[in-house]
Amino acid sequence: MKLKKLGRTGTLVSELCLGTMTLGWQADENQGNKMLDKFVERGGNFIDTANVYSEGKSEEIIGKWLLRNDRENLVIATKARFRTRDGINTVGLSRKHLHHAVKQSLARLQTDYIDLFQVHAWDPLTPLEETFSSLNALVEEGLIRYIGISNFRGWQFEKALSLCRSRGWHEPISLQPHYNIIVRGTELELLPMALAEGIAVLPWSPLAGGVLSGKYRDGISNAPAGTRIGDSRNRENYNKYESVRTKKILDTVAKISHETGKTMTQVSLNWLLCNPAVTSPIIGARNEVQLLENMQSTGWSLSTEQVKEINKASELELTYPYDSGAEDQQNRDRELN
Repeated sequence: MKLKKLGRTGTLVSELCLGTMTLGWQADENQGNKMLDKFVERGGNFIDTANVYSEGKSEEIIGKWLLRNDRENLVIATKARFRTRDGINTVGLSRKHLHHAVKQSLARLQTDYIDLFQVHAWDPLTPLEETFSSLNALVEEGLIRYIGISNFRGWQFEKALSLCRSRGWHEPISLQPHYNIIVRGTELELLPMALAEGIAVLPWSPLAGGVLSGKYRDGISNAPAGTRIGDSRNRENYNKYESVRTKKILDTVAKISHETGKTMTQVSLNWLLCNPAVTSPIIGARNEVQLLENMQSTGWSLSTEQVKEINKASELELTYPYDSGAEDQQNRDRELN
């Protein structure tokens, strides 16, 4: 796998990031160790988890695995924001909760520092000053190396970035958004912002819960046990994928899969890798077979025409201020000869 800069930093990460939400849920410790070993063996060094994944078991499995691996060559990312236990202050982005969450993650990961500590979502109750002064202090203390953000809107990220710059605090260097061929609203504000600011983009759910692999072409409601959607406690969240637009997307991805000799999974991941705004899609797997298929999305590229074909099949119906009329208005009389 290629290596890329993690945003504006000098830290290098693999072009695929291994997401570990399945560890302790759909993959036990033994299977998790095999996948982690295989990922590193194939050139991966970037691993993402969160304190809520399997109630901390994901971090625990990674922590035991880290003890027998070269920690310094690995980039470990985790997240905090959501409730992990009962209590009124066990959720959110307050100073109290963030410091507790970092200490607990460090213990489970059995490491002295976290490379990328990400806030998992916006907190409407805690002032940004409290959140980001706390994160700045954690960097200064050496407990985390970099600050990342997940699931913020464009204006929320820019507000946090501006605050950090005005106070001279360590700035967020990455964004982890929901982004794939089906979910393309991320392109309207978040990706242009990330490109302009030099922010690393780490898309989660790059296969839309497996929908883009083609395994649910008979319908989400028929998703069998043992699959991501079939085992999901919130299966209704995936019902939105049953649409005429999704069918058109899957038909197009299947066509290009046939043309390239690659699987629909690999075509869908490569579509993300072709985007200059994307740093490392976060791939998830339940076993080594799935992981190997995901990793074979690297080392080749879709043609420009194939990317355009997928874009056309998955295009969103845009209104002002994102439609072509508004774009023309912004660029009018400002083109270079």
